[in-house]
Amino acid sequence: MRAYTADQWVLLFFFYCLCGWVWESCYVSARRRRWVNRGFLHGPVLPIYGSGAILILLFTLPVRNYPALLYLSGAVAATLLEYVTGAAMERLFKVRYWDYSGQKFHVNGYICLSSSIAWGFFSILLVKVVHPPIARLVLSVPAAFATPLALALVAGFTVDAVRSVQAALDLRAMLEKLTEENEELRRLARRMEIISAFAEEDLQKFRDKTQVERILLQSRLREERQKRAKGRAERKQRREERLAEALGTLSDATLSALENVSAAAEACRDRLMGENGLSAGKLAELDEAVEKLRARQEAVRARTAKAYRQSLRILRGNPSAAARQYPEAMENLRRLEGTDED
Repeated sequence: MRAYTADQWVLLFFFYCLCGWVWESCYVSARRRRWVNRGFLHGPVLPIYGSGAILILLFTLPVRNYPALLYLSGAVAATLLEYVTGAAMERLFKVRYWDYSGQKFHVNGYICLSSSIAWGFFSILLVKVVHPPIARLVLSVPAAFATPLALALVAGFTVDAVRSVQAALDLRAMLEKLTEENEELRRLARRMEIISAFAEEDLQKFRDKTQVERILLQSRLREERQKRAKGRAERKQRREERLAEALGTLSDATLSALENVSAAAEACRDRLMGENGLSAGKLAELDEAVEKLRARQEAVRARTAKAYRQSLRILRGNPSAAARQYPEAMENLRRLEGTDED
């Protein structure tokens, strides 16, 4: 096996990143019947394919003349990379960017037997068919050109990676915020029930008026797709309008729930103060709950479509992404993502 220089390894890495992006984007687009710019990054690269190809080459080129060892070493190397990458990304971003949980013989949803078998065949295809001509092409690139090209690719990749990591962290923050919002709304409603429970005749009225769970369920956004607009400018305008409408629906539903709870809380406080009197502790607790509700309303009103755009881009590029810790928030974003399609 000929040793490659650092520049040549870099060029090979980005070539296989591009190949992986082309394959994944075409495959997923065909299944979804719409174009999907697949991947975590903004550019046309999938680093896991580049990393996988390089790792497979390192493991298999020394045994390329032994098909059984080539198959086994390639399958093991790629499977380990897939597991480590999937687990690390979910741990960092709280989102699972691919999920084999629906496949047989999977391990924590990060890898599965069918995928590992496929990696073995891919390793043979890579080493025996794809890599030899690509290696000759890379080796023919003059060093005076290969070095600046490799540096430019690394620089662009680094900028893209930083932006994409920040977007993924923003998605995690968005999921946490939406989950916290719903949980706090339910928690405050239960708290108000407990506070007002000693006035038994008010309790059922309070529950009937707030209906927090019903309002949250009714916040499901429209999923019907409109006819495709003519021209790129019209399609963009339609996407903007649909997203704005969906965000408005989501915000209005949340604000409606918050307004109902806070109004009921204030009415309960005023009535109990007038008729039965409240202890200083109960009054402070009611005031604190009302303040939290008002603050949450202001936070929802201040939210703009811009805060969602990067999150929606990631979801469009990773249709199978899941968030086990934030299923309800992910479902809400999925419905928003559906409104932003062409």
